[in-house]
Amino acid sequence: MLLPRIFVLISSRDDLALLPAFAEVGVTGFQVRDKTATTRELLALTATVIEQVGTYDACVVVDDRLDVALAAGAHGVHLGASDLPVTEARRIADAVAPGLVIGATCRDRASVEAAAVAGADYAGFGPVFATTSKAGLPSPLGVAAVADAAGVLPLIAIGGISPASAGAVRTAGAHGVAVIGGLWRQPDPLQAAKELMEAVG
Repeated sequence: MLLPRIFVLISSRDDLALLPAFAEVGVTGFQVRDKTATTRELLALTATVIEQVGTYDACVVVDDRLDVALAAGAHGVHLGASDLPVTEARRIADAVAPGLVIGATCRDRASVEAAAVAGADYAGFGPVFATTSKAGLPSPLGVAAVADAAGVLPLIAIGGISPASAGAVRTAGAHGVAVIGGLWRQPDPLQAAKELMEAVG
């Protein structure tokens, strides 16, 4: 499976009915992230997302939870710094779900290199710009940090991504972008998705 150029992050508070329309305009990455959900709720949400986009060539990954990703039949998992280590996730996935996509959260070139050695397929890199979508984040890294970290693993830039800024991170060497507010908090999320698609090429 080709790594998507755009991942849209999804929680139970979002309008899941829009997902097929996002896929129609070319958004093929869907990242299920719901920090307040129970395991069963997260599993049900992931199953719903897979059902909504299953007829498209889409990639569904689950944030933090390898167990939920495997149970739901998702295409991958995205692991943060305090989650299951990538090496362990890769070992488990290779045994039961070969080809599972594993992403790792990274903030500099050294962490991207470490993630690559551990067996990650891509690096979620950010926050690149200021964002209000998640509390307690470090200061924005900026586009120069993307350029510095590019070339080791495919970078998925996250944090304050909009159609206006997506082109800049792609030019700096990012493979693609991950968005929350850039779609869900726009007056017309579908139009924003189209503009984002144009921006990332």
